[in-house]
Amino acid sequence: MFCFVGENFFDNYPKWALEVSEFKPLTGTAVFVGAKAQQIRSEQGQPVESIFEVSELEPPQKVTLRGVDAPFRNTYKFSSLQNQDLTELEFSFEILELELFMRPFEKLIRMAIEEGAENTVTNIKNLFADNPQ
Repeated sequence: MFCFVGENFFDNYPKWALEVSEFKPLTGTAVFVGAKAQQIRSEQGQPVESIFEVSELEPPQKVTLRGVDAPFRNTYKFSSLQNQDLTELEFSFEILELELFMRPFEKLIRMAIEEGAENTVTNIKNLFADNPQ
């Protein structure tokens, strides 16, 4: 599963991130610390452009992405389950800094993030089940 998500991130990310309408790797499709990509996501019907980079890469356990022009971090962690031929995927999305005018909506934002994280994991599992690598 790390190969599908981590090593081939720039090829496969648009397949599970269905809210991404445009995606462009800026440093090629190889995944390495410092590799960057640009995306346009639809957030509540509005296009939101951002650039992110790979900030941590620890094959086959972890890949972390950090917003270059926005304060967010995505982490994909993988762990093998003992005595089973299965891999557990843990995905987290964090907003590192919430703008002052958004603070009254923090609870709603957290709920939306949790729902988005669950959708991400479900989409990855479905894609991986159809295309195991």
